[in-house]
Amino acid sequence: MNPLLIFFLIFVGAPLLELFVLIEVGSEIGALWTILISIFTALLGGLLVRLQGFSILVRARQQMAQRTLPAIELMEGAMLLIVGVALLLPGFITDGIGFLLLIPPIRRTVIIWVLSTRGVLQPGQPLNSQPQTRDYIKADYHRED
Repeated sequence: MNPLLIFFLIFVGAPLLELFVLIEVGSEIGALWTILISIFTALLGGLLVRLQGFSILVRARQQMAQRTLPAIELMEGAMLLIVGVALLLPGFITDGIGFLLLIPPIRRTVIIWVLSTRGVLQPGQPLNSQPQTRDYIKADYHRED
């Protein structure tokens, strides 16, 4: 897909869609209730992102203490940053997506899916297979000044 089209959809289409939904909800329940719900979701989302951020930090520290790389935890932390921004933005669609990504199994599944579709995460080599050999050229050299 064209990156310019993706940029256009995210930064122009998404706010327009959010504005449409806010106007429709506001016309049904009233402007004051719509604003209060938007503020409530931002506060609740900020609290939940903070709690889950501390949880991810504890898991990352445990893995570093075991001398393993906390790669998935780092990706989850980055995704929580994006989720936090989405929850702070006024709108019901971004709040819905943000609250959905606050569920750890869904967030982890999305991370693994993104990494595998981008070619970053590939299946490992089977345990019983032989390692690949590389061809090397042996040579002597000397330096001439």
